[in-house]
Amino acid sequence: LVERFATLHRQNYGGCKGGVSDIIIGAAAVAAQYQGTLNASHIKDKLVEMSHLAETVYSGSVACSAMGAKTKSGSYYPDPLLANCTKHNITRVIYEISRLAHDVAGGILATLPFSNDLNSPEIGKYVKKYMKGVENVSTENRMMILRLLENMTGGTALVESMHGAGSPQSQRVMYQRLGNLGEKMKMAKKIAKIKN
Repeated sequence: LVERFATLHRQNYGGCKGGVSDIIIGAAAVAAQYQGTLNASHIKDKLVEMSHLAETVYSGSVACSAMGAKTKSGSYYPDPLLANCTKHNITRVIYEISRLAHDVAGGILATLPFSNDLNSPEIGKYVKKYMKGVENVSTENRMMILRLLENMTGGTALVESMHGAGSPQSQRVMYQRLGNLGEKMKMAKKIAKIKN
């Protein structure tokens, strides 16, 4: 029962975190647009890499679903080895997507003023002046997209991606159990023409 639940949960991570990644990619692109760097080649390259990674984890969910089988009850059960692979990829890929988003947005993510600072009668004018990005975007909008990016790429969001549906070691246990190492060894021996 635990394995069945874990397989179904892990199967869904590629779809869930693929969708989350799409929002992170969009927020990083908007942040770059608002700071005037969206058309820089190194920014475009990072956004393309983020998209590649997001589609990779999504394809894992599709693959384990497509390779699943119908159970006696009539419901479908995803391929458990591929489901574990999908979740294990999330524990790595979401961190890389977040790292690239931080790179695109810049260090301002770590020093972003609070909205109270922006609205302060005392220092608000300085925040508006020094946080200004491109001419046609308000400082408030720039700060809002950066705050979204900060919230989606740090703290609880990343921890949940690592440990939700089981920590990485639980997927590795399933690889060992489901990976059919003995059969892979037989195939290698056959190709190498080893008789015993």
